Amino acid sequence: MKVSVELYGATKDLSKNNFLELEVKKNSSIKDIKIQILKFIEKNFKGNQNLKKLVQSSAFCSEEDEIISENYKINNNQVIGIIPPIGGG
Repeated sequence: MKVSVELYGATKDLSKNNFLELEVKKNSSIKDIKIQILKFIEKNFKGNQNLKKLVQSSAFCSEEDEIISENYKINNNQVIGIIPPIGGG
């Protein structure tokens, strides 16, 4: 299943395209997306701890701009956004 993650704020450092395309298993959740992004950071940014902390503390939103929980199930070809904390929290 393909998912597009739109990057906002400091998370734009993860890609020149301002989004990440991820391949995830059917019935994946936001928690699974976070794990995929952390693996991406490990591989492409030598495990940069600041980027990892940024992703771990970020919220995710749906295409309707609603904050979604870690248990939210992803649909095929869905677009979600990752919203980093602003002002330290």
